[in-house]
Amino acid sequence: MLVVGLTGGAGSGKTTVGRMLREEGAYVIDADEIAREIVKPHKPAWEALRKAFGDQILDREGAIDRKRLSERIFSDPREREHLNRILHPPIRQEILRRLREVEHRDPEAIVVIDAPLLLEVGLHHEVEKVLVVRAKESQQIERLRRRSGLSEELSRKIIGAQMPLEEKLKVADFVIPNEGSLEETRRKAKEVFRILKRLAKQREKKKGGT
Repeated sequence: MLVVGLTGGAGSGKTTVGRMLREEGAYVIDADEIAREIVKPHKPAWEALRKAFGDQILDREGAIDRKRLSERIFSDPREREHLNRILHPPIRQEILRRLREVEHRDPEAIVVIDAPLLLEVGLHHEVEKVLVVRAKESQQIERLRRRSGLSEELSRKIIGAQMPLEEKLKVADFVIPNEGSLEETRRKAKEVFRILKRLAKQREKKKGGT
């Protein structure tokens, strides 16, 4: 099994690239999807968030209002750290559980861990290759505003709270630019996946020869 970490700044198009890699045949473990799952009403993480931040972060149905929570935590680094202490351990645990599950089911799989904070929380130590999606900050802000209805100010705060792109690029094995057309991004994603398949095959041959 070849495990690849996929990361990039908020609004970089990381999820789009993850979807493209899935279409090529990768197993994708989506950290954001896991985060949404574990904070569903009355689950332990939901209870912990409600206790930490109060009912004002809930919508009318009792679900976590992600926009309201974002506005709060990105205005106070201490509250953001508190949120991370609540969410990161169960997210990490579920990612590792899914990795074991895929390895048991398909030992030759290429698995992509799609995680915005891959480097910040040390998940890159669980992967063999790191893939970074790159976009201009102006594009990130526009995508966040369009996708999530965030203000420009909050979008800038979210981007500013993450590890700078330059730091992520230092540990990247592959970079996928997402600054042009969708087709250009898709071509690069396919090219990277072909390389990953070749690496996976080479490693399986070495295993078979030992």
